[in-house]
Amino acid sequence: MNDTASRIDPGLLAGNLKPAAGYRATHFLWQVADGVATVTLNRPERKNPLTFESYAELRDLFGQLKYASDVHAVVVTGAGGNFCSGGDVHEIIGPLVKLKAPELLMFTRMTGDLVKAMRACPQPIVAAVDGVCAGAGAIVAMASDIRYGTERSKTAFLFNRVGLAGCDMGACAMLPRIIGQGRASELLYTGRSLGGAEGERWGFFNRLCTPEALLADAQQLAQDLAQGPSFANGITKTMLHQEWAMTIEQAIEAEAQAQAICMLTGDFTRAYEAFVARQKPRFEGN
Repeated sequence: MNDTASRIDPGLLAGNLKPAAGYRATHFLWQVADGVATVTLNRPERKNPLTFESYAELRDLFGQLKYASDVHAVVVTGAGGNFCSGGDVHEIIGPLVKLKAPELLMFTRMTGDLVKAMRACPQPIVAAVDGVCAGAGAIVAMASDIRYGTERSKTAFLFNRVGLAGCDMGACAMLPRIIGQGRASELLYTGRSLGGAEGERWGFFNRLCTPEALLADAQQLAQDLAQGPSFANGITKTMLHQEWAMTIEQAIEAEAQAQAICMLTGDFTRAYEAFVARQKPRFEGN
C-alpha cells in the first residue's frame, strides 16, 4: 500500500460500507436476514402512527442504507394488521397547531426528507400494506418501489380531511405517476379510502395477498431482488427516479452511460459465465 492509501480510513477505501444488521432501532423494529432488511412500524395499539422521533429516525436510517454492505432490499410493514395511520394526532398534530411558520416549515421539510431518503437509497423498497394506510403512512407506501396489499387494505391521503392541501411529501408529483392524474386528483381532493381490490386495479398495488401471507410474500420478493445484481438494481432505481425530469433523448443517453458502468461490474461477468456454463452441457450432448 502506498503512503497516500495508508493515510486513508479503511472504510473510505471500501466505499464507506459497513453492516447494518447491528443497528439498534429506537422507534420501530429492525431486522436484517439474507440481504433483506425489514422495518416494522410497531405501535399496533394506535395503528402504528408516526411521531417526530420516528420520522427522524426513518429519515436517517434510509439515508444511511447507501453504505449498508449487508442490505440489498428493504421491506416496510406495520404490526398488528395495520400499516400506518399517519402522523400521531396527539404527538404531532396537537403540537403543530401551536407552532409558527418557521417551525412548521422545519417540520414539513423534515417529513419530505424521509421521502427523499427512501428514493435516494439504492435498495428496492417493498411495502407490505395491510389494513389502515393513511396520511403519512400512505406516503411511505407511495414512496416505496413496489407495494403488496390485501383485500382489507384502506389507503387514504387524508390531508384534505384535516384542512391541508394534498400536496404533501411529494404526493402531487409521485401519485399521478403511479395511478394517473385523474385518479390521483380524486384521492387528494377527497381524502377517501382506496380499497385493496380497487388499489390493485388502479396500479397502486402490484399484487394482493392474503393477510396471513402478506409479509412472507413481500419478504420473498425482496429476497429475490436481493439475490440479483445489487449495483444494477440501484442504478435502475436511480434512473427510474431521475428520468422523470428528462427528455427521451436525455434519458437514452443517461441510460447508455449507466449501462456501460454496469457492464464493468462483477455481476455482469458472472451472469455471462453462468450462461456459458449452462449452455456447455447442451453442446457437449449433441
